[in-house]
Amino acid sequence: MTPFDPTEKTLVTLRSDEQTFLEGPRPRGLEFGFALRVFWEFIRGFRVLHFVGPCITIFGSARIPEGHPSYELARRVGAMVAGLGFTVMTGGGPGIMRAANRGAKEAGGLSVGCNIQLPFEQSHNAYLDRWVDIRYFFVRKVLLFKYSYGFIVLPGGVGTLDELFEALTLIQTGKIENFPVILMGSEFWAPLLKQLEAMKEARLIHPDDLKLLYVTDSVEEARSRLEQHAVEKFKLSRVRRPRPVKLFAEKT
Repeated sequence: MTPFDPTEKTLVTLRSDEQTFLEGPRPRGLEFGFALRVFWEFIRGFRVLHFVGPCITIFGSARIPEGHPSYELARRVGAMVAGLGFTVMTGGGPGIMRAANRGAKEAGGLSVGCNIQLPFEQSHNAYLDRWVDIRYFFVRKVLLFKYSYGFIVLPGGVGTLDELFEALTLIQTGKIENFPVILMGSEFWAPLLKQLEAMKEARLIHPDDLKLLYVTDSVEEARSRLEQHAVEKFKLSRVRRPRPVKLFAEKT
C-alpha cells in the first residue's frame, strides 16, 4: 500500500455521522438512532474480540512504509510481544500497525486489529487473524484499551498522540489499571518528554505522571518491562482455557 501523502488534500464530500451528531441537539429520534448504531458497533467488537486473550496494543503511524527503521522496529516488537504469549492488537491499518501485526504473525502469535473506516488512507492489513471494522473513532479507542494489559507506542502523528494520552489519562484517573506504557524511539520522543518536564515544573501535572512512561530503543528492555509490569504483576499465564461458551456468536 502506498503511504498516505500528508501534503495531499483529500476532499470528503459526504458528511459523517460524527459531524452531524457533534453539531448540537437534533430531533430525539435521530439521537436515539445514533445511540443504537453506537451500541451495535460495540456488540460487533465484543463478538470479534471477546476470546482473543490478553493483548498488548501497539500504536504508531499509518504512514511509515516498509523498510523504514520504525517499521522494522515495530515488526520486531510485534514478534517479541507474541513470544511473550500476548495477542498483538493494533488499529489494523498500514504502516506501524501492519508491521506489528506482521511481526506477530511471523512469530506464530495471534494478531488482531480494530480498523477505522475512513474515506481515505486506511483498510485492514493482510497480517490479521481477526479484525473488526469500526465506524466511530471513540468506539474503536474503547476496544483498543478494553482488552489490553500494556501499550507500546512507536513514532506517529496526531492519532498516535491521541491514543498515547488517552492511555495516560485512563491510568492517571484510575479508569484502568497501571498498565505499562512503553515509548519506543528515544530520539523521536525527546521533544515530547521535554514538554512534559516543563508541564511538571509548572505544576500542571504531577511528578508521578512521568513515571507512567518508560522510554527505550531496545526490544529486549521493552520485553523485560512487559514481563515485570504486565505478566508478573497481573499473574498472566498461558494455561489453556476450557472451550468457551458463545452467547452472542462470538468468534473463537
